[in-house]
Amino acid sequence: MDMRSAIEGRLKTLNPQIFEFQDDSHLHKGHAGNKGGGHYAVTVVSEAFTGMKRIERQRMVQNLLQDLFAGGFIHALSIKAATPDEYFH
Repeated sequence: MDMRSAIEGRLKTLNPQIFEFQDDSHLHKGHAGNKGGGHYAVTVVSEAFTGMKRIERQRMVQNLLQDLFAGGFIHALSIKAATPDEYFH
């Protein structure tokens, strides 16, 4: 499975102005507790985050990717979620 496309596709509902993806799986080979899912980092810039606290933004992104976590495709995910005002200023 192409994880970049899978993650980006699920986050399209946020209408992101910026989506950045990084696969850090190679840094965690043999990591204890990892049963095969990858380690990824995303930056998502969206108006959808306006008025939300950081934890709410994190949960929103995680909820959209829940099937990838449940299916064992994602073991760890670093999320940077910002509004356009926060990101560009």
